[in-house]
Amino acid sequence: MRLAESQGGFGTVLAKGERDAGTILLVMLCRGTGAVLYERMPQLDGARFFVATKRENSEISQEFSEYLARRRQQDSDLWLIEVDIADTERFVAQLDDLR
Repeated sequence: MRLAESQGGFGTVLAKGERDAGTILLVMLCRGTGAVLYERMPQLDGARFFVATKRENSEISQEFSEYLARRRQQDSDLWLIEVDIADTERFVAQLDDLR
């Protein structure tokens, strides 16, 4: 969240999960629209990178919210973090570089 704020964005925790082992899901927005869900996924070499797993359909925006609610019900340990920033792809790439 500090990284987002340092770049003129805003981040907030929507749901707190398990401190040490919870899955982290990022909901990335640009000026409050175009939500994209990113999740850390294992790669063949064992590394884990954030990958876009779901995009909000602007015509059926409720579907995206319902999907997040279902994921939260399935895994109470997950963290759900929302970040609103101008360049979402660059921000996610920076997070992958921090690992």
